[in-house]
Amino acid sequence: MTAAFTSGSTSPPASAWAPLRHPLYRALWIAQLASNVGTWMQTVGTQWLMGDLGASALEIALVQAAVTMPLFIVGLPAGALGDIVDRRRLLIVSQSLMLLSAAVLAAVTFAGIATPGLLLGLTLALGAGQALTAPSWQAIVPELVEPQEITRAAALAGVNMNVARAVGPAIGGTLVAVAGAQWTFAFNAVSFVGVVAVIVRWPRPVVRRLHGPEHVGAAIRTGLAYARHAPQLTAVLARAAIFVIFAGSLWAVLPVFVRDDLGLGSGGYGLLLGAVGIGAIAGAVTLARVGHVRSNDELLMGASITFATACAICALLPYPAAVAVALMLAGAAWIAASSALNGTVIGVLPEWVRSRGVALYAMVFGGGQALSAVLWGLVTQESGARTALGAVAIGLVVGLVAERVWTLPAAGGAGTSLQPWPVSPDLALDPSPKTGPILVTVEYRVASERQDEFRARMRDVGRSRRRTGAERWGLFRDGSDPGLFLEVFLVATWEEHLRQHGERSTAADRALVDEAEALAATSGPPRVRHYLPA
Repeated sequence: MTAAFTSGSTSPPASAWAPLRHPLYRALWIAQLASNVGTWMQTVGTQWLMGDLGASALEIALVQAAVTMPLFIVGLPAGALGDIVDRRRLLIVSQSLMLLSAAVLAAVTFAGIATPGLLLGLTLALGAGQALTAPSWQAIVPELVEPQEITRAAALAGVNMNVARAVGPAIGGTLVAVAGAQWTFAFNAVSFVGVVAVIVRWPRPVVRRLHGPEHVGAAIRTGLAYARHAPQLTAVLARAAIFVIFAGSLWAVLPVFVRDDLGLGSGGYGLLLGAVGIGAIAGAVTLARVGHVRSNDELLMGASITFATACAICALLPYPAAVAVALMLAGAAWIAASSALNGTVIGVLPEWVRSRGVALYAMVFGGGQALSAVLWGLVTQESGARTALGAVAIGLVVGLVAERVWTLPAAGGAGTSLQPWPVSPDLALDPSPKTGPILVTVEYRVASERQDEFRARMRDVGRSRRRTGAERWGLFRDGSDPGLFLEVFLVATWEEHLRQHGERSTAADRALVDEAEALAATSGPPRVRHYLPA
């Protein structure tokens, strides 16, 4: 936490609005609300203008893909940058890119030279700015509020988005009907000015790492290695993919459904999108009251069933009033699922890899939405929107069976806090940071009655070593002395080994090693050796 941005209180108020008492967080929240309203206005304007330009159902669905696909393409490098460079400067650059994209889109539309391809290209640039923004935006929250308020701040981010979802489409649809889509693009460009202004005025202190900043390539590889060997993160990513592949279809199919099946214009489309936002706000309020008695796993399952019900209503009862009710249910289900997934991914990630882990989650979510838009756009083009929505409802229910393989874990809590473990071996050689690879061996002597338990515990230790930077790991047993075990792991460089213990070790990692050593503590602490390249 950065003291300059808090009020000095150590006991956060019980109110769900407590984070707004911090001036900088409040200013960013308000500026982001205006920006989110502008983004939803532009979404309505772009999708409706695509239809007016004669675009196909697939091309209209690709608008959603253009917004979310960059998250899949550049999400992980953006997360790595967020852990390496100054996040304040990165946010200024990404927000400026989004401002420029919206301004150019407004200009070409005012000039009457907009085409479906140009609209998609500029929307893609806007999505690229959002992809650069997302990991760092979530990562700065602990710097703006008290540690106990982080969960509330994440919930307020959902409220922000869904207030915008309720207001933006209605304003955007009305503006398109009255003055034209170009004005929604112009408003969106102006909305980014407030966000940039607040971030520019933020006197964020420079963050210095013990061993200096990582290289982007190494940071990406480390982030991927962490994800491969972190079962809790894998569960979140799998559940997010299953949900969004189906649920993400609604945003892509809805414009065609409203135009062709309901026979409504842009104003009606905006109002129906507003119903989604209203449902989301109602869902957020309900979650604030009952969330403490529901696990995130149960919450996501309930959201999937509710979203499936909403899609089934749209498919079976294509009447504006019934669809409005269904979309309110969909909005509530979407915020519930997002809260469950977002809260879990932030809770299970340690600080050192949080930006990259959030980026991976955003990649899965954004890539899933993009794939969903293409897949269900094709189904809509071939079989109609009602058929697509019916298939989505069935898919969400069937997907619950597969989701049981990956149970959402509880938040990591204290186990994800950093607990540096300095490396101070008695070396005759003085390796440079780039010396590598480094082979580390650890000898354990284990009594026969403890060996089965020791081997089971060391499997967890192996995953921990890989999560924090080891490229290879193994456990071996002396053939002539069955009580002697040798742990071996390989790290790319000496610098990586120093980071492994000094910057990446968490309380949970330390606990695993301590438990293994306790099982082997029959003849003193284990013997550790570091082998350098010869």
